[in-house]
Amino acid sequence: MRKVVLVTGASSGVGLALCKRLLEEDDELHVCLACRNVSKAEAVSADLLASHPAAEVSIVQVDVSNLQSVIRASSELKQRKVIHMFSTAEGLLTQEDKVTADGLQEVFETNVFGHFILIQELEPLLCHRDSPSQLIWTSSRNARKSNFHLEDIQHSRGQEPYSSSKYAVDLLSVALNRNFNPRGLYSSVVCPGTMVTNMTYGILPPLVWTLLLPIIWLLRFFANAFTLTPYNGTEALVWLFHQKPESLNPLTKYLSATTGFGSNYVATQKMDLDEDTAEKFYQNLLELEKRVRVTIQKT
Repeated sequence: MRKVVLVTGASSGVGLALCKRLLEEDDELHVCLACRNVSKAEAVSADLLASHPAAEVSIVQVDVSNLQSVIRASSELKQRKVIHMFSTAEGLLTQEDKVTADGLQEVFETNVFGHFILIQELEPLLCHRDSPSQLIWTSSRNARKSNFHLEDIQHSRGQEPYSSSKYAVDLLSVALNRNFNPRGLYSSVVCPGTMVTNMTYGILPPLVWTLLLPIIWLLRFFANAFTLTPYNGTEALVWLFHQKPESLNPLTKYLSATTGFGSNYVATQKMDLDEDTAEKFYQNLLELEKRVRVTIQKT
């Protein structure tokens, strides 16, 4: 049976680079592209199959910032029997947060809650004790404890929604391991490093990044976080793909790193959190899920 890998945001950036690298490792994988833009996903699918004709590539349309879209996508995905690896995209990076149609903060819903609901919906496909499955969250080195508060999990009153959402991802990963490991689902978090992608173009224009690149290349001799390209940024994700999920430390963040001479490797970092806070956050998400589902049913 083919291994099934589900990747959200697979039409660009880290998601696309991950699909390409995984197929280079095993061209008989079944890669499912979970994307908001179907036409872009179809173009990516054609490109992947042209390079790896033995692979199987499927597409599911999903917008993780819209819970009705998430539920529709999960219904389509439930027709499958199993998912071996589920990897999330980079997420939404912005300091100008807004409220979605679901009444939630956009960064929180995109980076955390939409994926949480998708995992809840896909539990039967992800949880199988005889063959453990992997859940890999794209977190960040910028996930700071000081930017997250249990009293405001959506960060509606703060100024660092991205950092807060990534710390929330770290908490959620730890809580999922506590609650789902006995059922065969293991969660890990990675940081792809600092890359030049469509997401970073939202911070600075492409021309500015081009001018900064020579400086960044020099900085790589002193800081390994400057991976620069999505290919380099997927180093930790590809490494995790080859590990036994049950052997990994749930309190470790796996970091894609690149040397000044361009060699990629995986570094590790102990996450600055406690398991009690993680469990409280998880319970808060379950309560929020109940409220949101009632709202969805009424619409």
